[in-house]
This record gives sequence, structure tokens and C-alpha cells, in this order.
Amino acid sequence: MPAAALDYGDPRGSAVLREVMAGYLRRVRAAAADPERIVICSGYAQGLGLALSALARTGVRTVAYEDPGSPATISSAASWAGVSAIPVPVDERGIDVQALAATDARAVVMTPAHQWPTGVALAPERRLAMIEWARSRDGVVIEDDYDAEFRYDREPVGVLRGLAADRVISIGTVSKSLAPALRIGWMLCPPALTELITERKPLSDRGSPTLDQLALARMIESGRFDRHLRRMRTTYAARRTTLVVGLAEHAPEVRVTGLAAGFHTVAHLDGPADEQGLIAAAHTRSVGLYGMSTCRSSHATEPVQLVLAFGNVGERAITAGITAVGGLLRGR
Repeated sequence: MPAAALDYGDPRGSAVLREVMAGYLRRVRAAAADPERIVICSGYAQGLGLALSALARTGVRTVAYEDPGSPATISSAASWAGVSAIPVPVDERGIDVQALAATDARAVVMTPAHQWPTGVALAPERRLAMIEWARSRDGVVIEDDYDAEFRYDREPVGVLRGLAADRVISIGTVSKSLAPALRIGWMLCPPALTELITERKPLSDRGSPTLDQLALARMIESGRFDRHLRRMRTTYAARRTTLVVGLAEHAPEVRVTGLAAGFHTVAHLDGPADEQGLIAAAHTRSVGLYGMSTCRSSHATEPVQLVLAFGNVGERAITAGITAVGGLLRGR
């Protein structure tokens, strides 16, 4: 690094990483990515806070979010930015755009490529309807592009920003592709909001670590990042298969969805069941299950759905875990 690179630098982040990241996102995510409109941030949480804070300064008072989704994370960020947060339902085609239009929200936080936690991809007609909503409402979509590079049935779904760069803030990170501890993320900002977001960035920190940014840029430029992703897709696909095979053997009555991408599936339990009781019983068998109630704005425990994660669990442990809780999932 030259001496000049050791200063605080541009609040938007390293020019080297922004240039490399723009090329990568255009190539891999079909994103409208201009290095001058990219702001490097410390992960998704900071990016969301910066986006909502900037929008609040433009007059936005209400932000919508997917339900089920991440109510605690978004409500906390909205409170910090001084705006209110309201839920909008999600179905098998993604967020309900008509329900969104019935609210007074001028911003919405969503996961269009792989919805958290249901795993559905936003349907093509709803992608177009979402952009139309943003333009007619003078609104903004905050796109959380959290794990879309890990898709197993086809090429990854492109970002929503590719359809309307002037209406979408797209936030991505290396938390899923490399590690959360790196705290490196990026924001693709609309022209009208870039300056506002850039102004807010040094108020929350004095800049993201430059050395880490340059290391990531080198990793992407050299091709090592692409090779790493290909290798990890194979690893996660094998763990996914192990989970599916285990469920088919030990809990064949349980329907699972959301397996096309990412590192988790949703198990749908038919008939009467106690979500918290199942989670507690699984815990006594050293198996971690997650209830859908924590992802619902109402915290309702019915219908009973469990989130089964396989990203950081080896194949042998997945098999042992499903064997241990198969009877519980079947209601026995």
C-alpha cells in the first residue's frame, strides 16, 4: 500500500475495491453498478441503517418489510433512523405488492432473489409491479442480496436493481460467501441518494478497514473468489442433499420448501404441534431447530413451520441430527 492509502480516505471506501466490485456485480448479479455510486459498509446492518437514515432525510416516514422476514432487525434499524416499520405479507410468489400499495410506506426492505425465511424468489410479474410501485409512489426498494450466489437448480436470480437503478438500493456482503467477522459489505446507491448516504457514513465510523478492502479486491481480481464460490456451492449442495435424504428416511410426511438456494429449508408440520415444545425437545437431543414464529411480526406459532439450517453443519452431523429428531417432526 502506498502512504496515501493509509489515510482515512474516501467515505465511500477504497476506489480499488469499488471498481473491482462494480465489475463483479455487473458480471455475476446483473447489477447496474457504477463505482461512483458504491459505498463500502461494515456489513448489512450498517448498510440498512445508512439507507434508512438517508431516506428519512428525504421525507420518508414509513418503511415496509416482508412478513415473515426479519422484524427485529428492521424495526431496530427503523427506530434508529426515526421512521416507523410495518409488515407486508409474503406468499408463494414473494411479497404482496398490492398489500404494499395499500400502506403509506415509501420504502420497503426485501429479499427478492431468495426470500428470508420462506426461500421463494420474487415472481417476474411482481418484480415489475414492485418497480412500478416505487416509481408511482416516489419510493425506494432496499434490496438485501444476502445469499443469492448460492443457488443449486439454475443460475442465480439477478438483482432487482438491474431493472431500476434509480429506485433500488442493493446491499450485499461477504458474510455468507466468506465470513461475517470480516464485516465487509457494499451498497449500490441511486444517484439521488449517493451523496446523502456518503455524508452519513463518516458519522457512524471513520471508514471501513482499507487493508481488508484491498485484500478482497485482490481476491476477486485473481479469480480466487469465483473458485471459492464454486467449491462452496458443491459443498453446500452435498449438505443439502444429505438433509433431504435424511428427512425422506426419518420424516417422510414432512413437506420442505425453499431448498433452491441458500443454507436452510422450511419444514411444514401438518396437524397439531407445539413449536416451542419441539424446539426444546430437539435441544435436549443436541439438535438446533428454529421456529418460524421469530420471523413473523405477530410471533404466531401456527401454522407450525421450522427452519432447518445446513450451512455450517457437516454431512455426518446433519444425518445424526435428522435421525435424532425425525420422530419429533412426525409427531411421535
